[in-house]
Amino acid sequence: MAEKACTYSPKSLYELSMATVIDLRRIHDFPIYEHLATLPTTMMVDVYYEIYKVSTLSLCFVELKWSTLKVFSKMLAVTNRRVDLLTCFEEFVRNGIRIKEELTEKYIESCNNVDKNIEAQDWMIDLGLKLGRFFSDAGYYPNSEQVLLECEKLCLLSNSTPENLYRTLECRQRLLHTQTMYCLFKNALDTYIESIIIWMQLRQSKFKYNFAAFYTECSLICYMTHRYNDAYKWSIHALKELKPTLPVRVTVDVLRQAAKSCICKQEFQKAGLLIIKAVQLAGKKFQKNHPVHTNALLDYGFYLLKIDRLFYSVPVYDEAVYLMKSCSQLNLHVALANVDLAYAWYAFSYDTGNFRRARIHIVSAINALEKFLYGGHLLLANARRVYALIVEELERVKSDSPSRYMLLRCEHFHNLALKITKKVFGENHAHTAKSYGNLGRLYQTMGKFEQAVEMHIKAIRIKEEALGPDDLDVALSLGHLAALYNFDMGRYDDAEKLYHRSIAIYVKSFGEYYSGLEYDYEGLLHIYEQRNEFEKVMEYETLLNNWRTSKAEQEKCSNPFLILFSTHLDPIEKVIEQFFAM
Repeated sequence: MAEKACTYSPKSLYELSMATVIDLRRIHDFPIYEHLATLPTTMMVDVYYEIYKVSTLSLCFVELKWSTLKVFSKMLAVTNRRVDLLTCFEEFVRNGIRIKEELTEKYIESCNNVDKNIEAQDWMIDLGLKLGRFFSDAGYYPNSEQVLLECEKLCLLSNSTPENLYRTLECRQRLLHTQTMYCLFKNALDTYIESIIIWMQLRQSKFKYNFAAFYTECSLICYMTHRYNDAYKWSIHALKELKPTLPVRVTVDVLRQAAKSCICKQEFQKAGLLIIKAVQLAGKKFQKNHPVHTNALLDYGFYLLKIDRLFYSVPVYDEAVYLMKSCSQLNLHVALANVDLAYAWYAFSYDTGNFRRARIHIVSAINALEKFLYGGHLLLANARRVYALIVEELERVKSDSPSRYMLLRCEHFHNLALKITKKVFGENHAHTAKSYGNLGRLYQTMGKFEQAVEMHIKAIRIKEEALGPDDLDVALSLGHLAALYNFDMGRYDDAEKLYHRSIAIYVKSFGEYYSGLEYDYEGLLHIYEQRNEFEKVMEYETLLNNWRTSKAEQEKCSNPFLILFSTHLDPIEKVIEQFFAM
């Protein structure tokens, strides 16, 4: 047999040139760091990144140059190397280097010292927009807010033309995103109102602008504060603004936010169309571990969770977290993604009763979040709430009696979440109702049945007023109260009415194969067994068995995970046309 020929792939001229530059670093007398900033921008990024990879000791040399605003502004201009930039930046932070603080301080100082030179002001505004977005992408929201607030001051100095006014709106929309994602809702609502005023002024001018990105940020703040009707309206406006000429990042963000708004309106078919398009587009145009792609994956996992495809939701979340960790082992985004993954495992594990994987992820998330957030932050309170849910279930499935200490610890976290949520959103809010419902389930586990009833009734009342009587969250609370009446208090008539109402909401929203129906059918079966209503027992035994068989068959029909590997990509115009035809 002939020996297989060896293939040789010579290095390109670019690779050889870069290797030569890197080798010069070893010559101690050669002042390489004085000349790197004079290289072409893309080559400068590549050289800095290669130096960073040589050893940890190189970080101080790279950081020395990167903390210079002019050098870092060049780094930000190379958008196709954003993942490498984020990776290197995270390495600085992990090694205790204050680069984000230095860049923020230098930017603020430069803004305060900038003269009336229009060109200098424009350069600082452009840098502020890029730096603010970079900090946001990296999860450093406080630094992003500081930079964008200074950038906003410069923008307001020159709003004499529609172009300058539009630039101010762009600054405020990025500020709005940062404040919303960091749950600074009071600040965000102020920015939202100020942005609306500028938007109205621009609409009255003769200039034509694309407001897709702005509408999406307006939708986001409404969505995060549970004003779902407004969130949906803003997303519809954003979808109508989509054009093939828009940056891909803007298009993906519009699709993602519109999909989440549709989920809240229980328009799941529309949501699926949009989020699938967002994942495909992000996967084709960006690196797999780029924030645009991983954010789209997280939203796709959320969509699958909401449409009751738990078996597929978990691996999608898992893939997103894995990709995020390949860029950064520890930042705020990774920690929050771990909270989402933990909750997905929590929901999925009800069939098996094994909540240990969920616990691993939530403990990891909380350990990280405690390094980024102050104790009373809403995001940290939510993570601890999820921890309490998981630990409570672990205690439930124990063969012996639950640990009183662990249940009291869960109660502490739920009460803390309730206190913080009421402070942020008020009493009559869906987010507050969720905390009441969590306490209701915990008190049931603790044997405090009257307190549990009180909590569940509060949750139902608030959800009905905030979300409407036929919302899925209402059905969830109805089922929890029914289970309490049924299995712990013997109030079978009350439980039966609640189960039937819960079933009606689930079937209306999802059809006959929703997972939550199993618990309601089992509950009704228990009631009829206790009453010795044998005909009803036979009816619901048959119904439950048929439901389980049909549910298993339905799960095999399609694999939503396969869309991650699809090469087919419809034009954005076709997707929008399909959306409005539904």
